[in-house]
Amino acid sequence: MFVPAAGDWRPPADCTLVMPAVSVGNVGQLAIDLIISSLEMIKVGYFYTDCLVPMVGNNPYATNDEHAKELCINAEVYAGPEKKLAVLQIRSPLIKKKSRAFCQALTSWIKECAFTRVVVISSSHAYQRDDSQLLGTPFRYLVTPALQTLVENTLKTLEWKEMEKISLYPDINEEEKKISIPGGGFTKQLFKDCCSAGIPMAVVLKFCSEGDNIPDAFALLDHINRWLNLLDHREDVGTAHWKIPSSWKLLFGSGLPSALF
Repeated sequence: MFVPAAGDWRPPADCTLVMPAVSVGNVGQLAIDLIISSLEMIKVGYFYTDCLVPMVGNNPYATNDEHAKELCINAEVYAGPEKKLAVLQIRSPLIKKKSRAFCQALTSWIKECAFTRVVVISSSHAYQRDDSQLLGTPFRYLVTPALQTLVENTLKTLEWKEMEKISLYPDINEEEKKISIPGGGFTKQLFKDCCSAGIPMAVVLKFCSEGDNIPDAFALLDHINRWLNLLDHREDVGTAHWKIPSSWKLLFGSGLPSALF
C-alpha cells in the first residue's frame, strides 16, 4: 500500500517506474541509490507492506546535518517530475514465504498508478551461468508481452541480449527450457505476475558475484542509461557522471578507531 509523505502524490502521465530487486550483491539497490542521488529526487511517499523486514535509519542522501536527521524506512518512493520518473527503493530483504504476496501488492499498486513502463534492476549469480552465457556481455534483459512491441526495435539498435531459457534437463532433454535467474530474489516471480497482468515491464540484470558490487552497479546503470537517458552521458565511452550518496561512506562500516594505533 502506498502512503504519501505529504499531500496526495500521483504519478504524472507517461511516468516510468524504476525499482530494484533484492538480489545478489544488492546491485539493483545500489543503482537506485545512484539514480536518486544524481537526479536529486524528492521523497513522495512510502510503500507500506508487512512482507519486508522492518528497518529504520537516517536519510541516506543527506547533504548536510539538518537533512541527516530525517528518517528512512524499508521501502520508499521518490519522484523526479521533470523527467516523468518515479523510483521505488527497497532497503531490506523479503520475509520468508512472503515473495508472492509482495509481488501481488506491487503489481496492484503499479496498475493503480498506471505507469507507462516499469524497469526492474536486478542481478544473477555469475557462477550459475549456463555454457551459452559465459561469453560476451554480462548484461541481460527480459520484457513482458505488453512492452515487447514498444521497445523491440530500440533494444535491437542497442544490441542488447535477451535472457536465455535454460534446459531443465541438460544433456538429456534440450527441448524443455525455462527462464532461470539464480540469486535474483523476487525478479522471476514479479516478471511472471506482470506478464499475467498485462503490465509493460522490463527486467535488466547483470551476472555478478558477492563482494564489492559498486563497480557492478555503475556498469549496470550506464547500460540502462543508454536506453532510458536518465543522465547525460559521453557517447564515446557510454558512461555518465553519477553522484555517490553520502551514506556510501559507511558502506563497509566505519573506519578503525585511531586509538588502536
